[in-house]
Amino acid sequence: MRMLRSVAAVAVMAAAVAGCSGGSNDSAKPAGGFKISPDTPAAKGNVPSVTWSLYAEPQTLDYLYAWDFPINTVLANVCEQFLRTTPDMKIEPGLAASYTNPDPLTWVYELRPGVTFHDGTPMTSADAVASLKRHMDPELASAWGTAFRNVASIDATGPLQVTIRLNKPDALLNSLLAASPGTVESAASIAKAGKDYGNPQGGVNCTGPYSLDKWTAGDSIVLAKNPNYWDPKLAPKNDRFKFVFIQDPAARVNALLSGSVDGGYTVPSNAYGRLLNSPQGKLYFGPGTGAYLLGVTNMQGPMGDPRTRQALSMAIDRPGLIKAAAGGYATDAKSLLPITAWGLAPDRAQGYYATLPPIGQDLAAARKLVTESGAANRKIVLATSVLAPEISVSSTAIQAAGKSIGLDIELKTVTPDAYTALFTDPEARKGIDLVVTNGYTNTPDPLEFYESFVTGAFANYGNYSNPEYDKLYDQAAATADAGARSDLTAKLQEIAARDLVSIPLFEQPSNLFMNKRITGATVSSAALYWPWAATVGAAG
Repeated sequence: MRMLRSVAAVAVMAAAVAGCSGGSNDSAKPAGGFKISPDTPAAKGNVPSVTWSLYAEPQTLDYLYAWDFPINTVLANVCEQFLRTTPDMKIEPGLAASYTNPDPLTWVYELRPGVTFHDGTPMTSADAVASLKRHMDPELASAWGTAFRNVASIDATGPLQVTIRLNKPDALLNSLLAASPGTVESAASIAKAGKDYGNPQGGVNCTGPYSLDKWTAGDSIVLAKNPNYWDPKLAPKNDRFKFVFIQDPAARVNALLSGSVDGGYTVPSNAYGRLLNSPQGKLYFGPGTGAYLLGVTNMQGPMGDPRTRQALSMAIDRPGLIKAAAGGYATDAKSLLPITAWGLAPDRAQGYYATLPPIGQDLAAARKLVTESGAANRKIVLATSVLAPEISVSSTAIQAAGKSIGLDIELKTVTPDAYTALFTDPEARKGIDLVVTNGYTNTPDPLEFYESFVTGAFANYGNYSNPEYDKLYDQAAATADAGARSDLTAKLQEIAARDLVSIPLFEQPSNLFMNKRITGATVSSAALYWPWAATVGAAG
């Protein structure tokens, strides 16, 4: 689970609230629905270069901290993992050509021969072991450290063989090797760069279809085509891919409409109308694996009482948010994850969701719950930011929803950097009770997301703790059969919905705008790991 997406998630949410609060919104209402597709039409040829917008500059390119859109969007094309998540949210072999699970406590991976890093040196099992072990170093504080909590050892058991031994069964670890935990970097480059690894000075040296060519802090990152890339089906269709950092949503939209940039993900939803009608390019929608949430970051204060969380949830007018956010380009969220996140067992997902209670607005019942919980007039702090004007509007509307049922929600404005820090630094969350965020999964296994509410998990921002939940999670993680594991995960979903560990708002598809001269980018959430830039080329 990521609950970071701090800028994109809040910008979209803010657009929704702006519409509910009388703000302007030029979203176009879909007639008869809208098309969802994981891909755009295949490129018909190559182009010399592509310029792409990012809503923020990555704080680092160190895969240990690949926990948000900007860094993942770039690294997906530069660094690779043991396994791959495909655009249709399936897992396939990556740098590991095959693997076996000879017993519940052992995973053996056979790495591909002939793979080289960007500096031309060969990838070996020693590099893979060093890369994975960095997650286990407490001094490095990897955002993915909890993925390795059941690991007893990681060893190079052959020149191209890696063996992972566990203290107890953990089927989720294998799935996570298709995400940042499975990234392989040159051990020599990590050692040489030292503390500069992943920054503009130290860079990265991976195996992907692009190498890091130039990082101009505060401006852009340029990737160069890797002429020796090992996978011919993903040989880049462009020689140079430039990411430009455009934080202001209006400026980003104007850059897309003017053609000064060729494309971008997570475009502001209040600009859908202009983008849909633009002769400059096309707006695409793809399957997402997340839902917009009101995250609870403090279970010790008033929001620690599930009745208070239920009351605030019942005060929200979700149809109003959906209408204002994207003119209908969203649906009610019954859970913290959409059905599309259940790639592990898609045939069972509908049944899981049928058992969940509906979420609707009921102000009278909400006021009663506030009285019962004793939360009336107790201060609740909602973090907001000047990151974009819409963020303050979003926070104001949530504050108003609370006020309508007797909750005293105070807004705390923090800097953009401090807002991002809320999702990585426990100290930054002190005194904060709520934050608008987005929960999503990086792999087809939804257990990854629900691991976030296990006691002590990195992404358990509110320090929720439930022995029943923890025990069930351990049981699911130890279950190798995908169908049986999904059934257990569905029970975790029911507990999370019952306890409202975070408050579901709405589900919205991923989006992408591309200039008419190019095509080929992935639209699904797999773009966080799939080397999507390699397939971007000429449209005609």
